[in-house]
Amino acid sequence: MTERRRPNPLQWLWYALGGRLPEQHRTWVLHDVTAKTWLWRHAARASVLLLPLMLVWLLLPGPLTLRLSLVLMAGIVGFFYSLVYAEESVENRIRKHGYPYGTARKVRAEAKEEAEREIKERYIARYRSPQ
Repeated sequence: MTERRRPNPLQWLWYALGGRLPEQHRTWVLHDVTAKTWLWRHAARASVLLLPLMLVWLLLPGPLTLRLSLVLMAGIVGFFYSLVYAEESVENRIRKHGYPYGTARKVRAEAKEEAEREIKERYIARYRSPQ
């Protein structure tokens, strides 16, 4: 596997907005959508889209309580839909970078199986070994 290169902040911002990174960042994109923290990373990318809108709504004229309620509701709804469709979103993101659709889901499932296998082996070694 080639070296994983992180994008610079401007490239990451473009990536968070849905843009495609240069080929040298391809393995980093795979890592980004398959790491243990992939859902938190997805939420961070969603924040890039939601926070500017929420700021604009906060600056609208009107009572502060109404504006805060609007921002809170927009944030809840925005993050809800972003997280509901997180798997589809990362699959489309990874497809833009040359991987087949379903690769991220498959890599995460394999990592989960490996972790569960290790846990089971440790359990068997500790509690089921002959005394």
